[in-house]
Amino acid sequence: MNIAIIFAGGTGQRFSHESLPKQFVEVDQKPIIIHTLEIFENHNLIDKIYISIHHQYYSLMCELISKYKLNKVKGIVNGGETAQKSIYNALIKAQTENPDNSIVLIHDGVRPIVDDDVISENIKNVKIYGNSITCTPCYETILLSKDGKHPNTVPYRKNTYAAQAPQCFYLNEIIDAHEQIKKLKPNYEDMIDSCTIFHTLNKTTYMCNGNFGNIKVTTPRDLYILEALLKYRNRENYELHRCN
Repeated sequence: MNIAIIFAGGTGQRFSHESLPKQFVEVDQKPIIIHTLEIFENHNLIDKIYISIHHQYYSLMCELISKYKLNKVKGIVNGGETAQKSIYNALIKAQTENPDNSIVLIHDGVRPIVDDDVISENIKNVKIYGNSITCTPCYETILLSKDGKHPNTVPYRKNTYAAQAPQCFYLNEIIDAHEQIKKLKPNYEDMIDSCTIFHTLNKTTYMCNGNFGNIKVTTPRDLYILEALLKYRNRENYELHRCN
């Protein structure tokens, strides 16, 4: 069983919009989260989808799922105060309905340009290595600074990568990792993503090559980038379909 866990419980505090959180803002005539969900809905290896959402937008999410006929969505849960709490809530829901050895692909609701082959490769990697973290090489020099004024460390650029999503695990193992980390950090302090949780627990993770268009919409400026990427992807898909 391959399960997508889509977390979208945020209210967009870094995103200035008049009424809706960023995941519900429309780009190319669809809410961002629908673009994301449709990728997993249409992927032949994905069996089920679970979503965590802010409780104020639960009804809206249900309406959108019905409108866009997202039949693989099997559960919607209320999100938590942090992204990791939202993910944990969705994982627990999935655990009640699926085998412990199911593969879960944890993905941001506002990261709607992940390629199909990246999803497939992640699933393959979990079966081989036990987990899989989507990454892309960094083409900018990365500076590590404790005070935000002076660089303490400048890693060699060839050794630096940006962790993206999906981040993929066996269901029972990622839930166990959450349970362990909550004993150390009850509010998930400094736990940015699932990869961070695993590394904090000294668990080995494995990397999977991602695609560079797989941006996370964080600021209003990202909407313009996303719109361009969607137009490019739609044109590319049209050309492929025409050639076939």
